[in-house]
Amino acid sequence: MNALDILNDSITRIGEYADSLRGKITADQLNWHPCDHDNSIAWLLWHTGREIDLQVAHLWNATQVWESGSYGEKTGLGKAGAHIGYGHTPEEARAIVADDASVLLDYIVDSVDFFKAYLVTLSDEDLDEIIDRNWDPAVSRGARLVSIVDDAAQHIGQVQYVLGMKK
Repeated sequence: MNALDILNDSITRIGEYADSLRGKITADQLNWHPCDHDNSIAWLLWHTGREIDLQVAHLWNATQVWESGSYGEKTGLGKAGAHIGYGHTPEEARAIVADDASVLLDYIVDSVDFFKAYLVTLSDEDLDEIIDRNWDPAVSRGARLVSIVDDAAQHIGQVQYVLGMKK
């Protein structure tokens, strides 16, 4: 297995975990704020898709799945959903509200497919390219892709944890 195969396997698991949540999230759970935290399950699912989609679109210089798949309309989030969620104020985070988890799960799966399509365009050497010198050490393409997978895995895990809580 090379690095691209590992990245592909890792992101594939994110899509599988998202798919495994279908039918397991009630409308009541979707917008619940455990311990009055600003991020609901809806926010976690939305952010998971956004952080994959937006960052890959930037790396690939491509149109975001959010736009090409009309997810602003499908989710009902419109302009509020166009951001990535990093640095959200409590009010902005709580504005991410959904009626049905299925559209958010579809968005994650489509964003995962977008990530996988991008991987096909890369070589192992491309992973070493420095793409962001605003950090010390500077960030390579490979490190950014690992970061995307890591963030998505954490948020899907958080969703699974919250679903196990008693409301």
